[in-house]
Amino acid sequence: DDFYEMDRAAAFVRGGGFRTVALQFPDELLADAAAVAAQMEAVTGAKMYVLGDTTYGSCCVDEVAAEHAGAEAVLHYGPACLSPCRKLPVLHIFGQQPVDIRDCAEAFRQLYPDRQSHVVVLSDVVYAHAMGELEQQLCPEYPNVVFSRVVCGDPSGSTLPGEVCQFGRQFPVEAPGGLQDCAMFYVGAEGLALTNFMLTWNCCPFSSFDPATGCGRRETLNVNRALMRRLYLVERARDARVVGILVGTLGVAGYLAVLQHLRELLRRAGKRSYTLAVGKPNPAKLANFLEVDIFVLVACAQNSLLDSSEFYRPVVTPYELELACNPARKWTGNYLTDFRDLLPGACAHVELPPAIPAAEAVPDISLITGEMRATHLCDPPAPQLPPSTTLVCRDQTQTLAEISPAASFLESRSWRGLEQQLGQTPVSKAVQGRRGIAIAYEDEGCEQ
Repeated sequence: DDFYEMDRAAAFVRGGGFRTVALQFPDELLADAAAVAAQMEAVTGAKMYVLGDTTYGSCCVDEVAAEHAGAEAVLHYGPACLSPCRKLPVLHIFGQQPVDIRDCAEAFRQLYPDRQSHVVVLSDVVYAHAMGELEQQLCPEYPNVVFSRVVCGDPSGSTLPGEVCQFGRQFPVEAPGGLQDCAMFYVGAEGLALTNFMLTWNCCPFSSFDPATGCGRRETLNVNRALMRRLYLVERARDARVVGILVGTLGVAGYLAVLQHLRELLRRAGKRSYTLAVGKPNPAKLANFLEVDIFVLVACAQNSLLDSSEFYRPVVTPYELELACNPARKWTGNYLTDFRDLLPGACAHVELPPAIPAAEAVPDISLITGEMRATHLCDPPAPQLPPSTTLVCRDQTQTLAEISPAASFLESRSWRGLEQQLGQTPVSKAVQGRRGIAIAYEDEGCEQ
């Protein structure tokens, strides 16, 4: 009851008057899903549906699967990226993982012996419940320590001047030189959340305490090497002619706007783009699109930093694509992982510059291939309303067909995927196959 906060979840369901609720669990907590759902139904009287597999990352709220069940609200269990949702009301229940506060405080004192240090304490969401006790132990000794607060939803209207509000964390900056004069202390295990923090606030030194091992350390992730790898991918994006836009989320607010923004950016840059919805991307799925030179993944801040070293083609973030295609955006040292920061009206939005003739464009040489490439933007075409062919009068002698160039090209391939061959394959009963390992099947000794 304490781990899953049954009382708070039941109060949320009853207070909202929800009759159908979706319960989303990560893989490591699915074993308790049936018991939690049964108890929630008995307490609230509402119908509970368990989302057994998420469409994308488990840290994001899967609104698509919840809507398939007709859910009016979502209870999201386990670690979360805290990206704001578009439609359904959501209650996040992180799961209160244990943490030894005395060991954590002692590790903090060893890492920061200067009592006047300006430190911001961050934590994984599963340890957020214990940060109040840690604050009571450290604040009397460290007057300049600031504890971040976990914020669920979109806090755009509640941010005060001088506060930082990113990735579901909100904290004031009290150092004289701003955030760059602060150190970061993270309570949690090494993972995507910590990597995201370190790349975004790359001017701050990081230390961490892992409650699972009870050890504190100074983070030695070479941020410069990580940024060099990402900037190499930006150069690959400049060379690309065909870009695949991977839809990595259907629930984070603003994903439709950033898809349209990327399509317009690529069209102005003279590149072809295709929007692909393949679920969770993996090397086997993306290897089917050999014509695509590079992919851009539209996902939450944590899942967008995909390690594409094993992929046939690189995968970049929307910010890296903007660095490659928008001449007005320059590298400032600040790395952005939240795609909503790139949209019009956001803090980091940069307008596209006016187009210039190709003859006046400054030549640019690829640092990878050594070939000359075009970096100027094309003029947007004049808005025209072509005659619509969607609706036509029915005629027995005429047939309307619309052929896509991309579909025609894929039809010309010799292999287009697995063929179902419905009704052509004879139905046979299941038989027992060979047993054992490849070098020594069980029936090989009998044949000899």
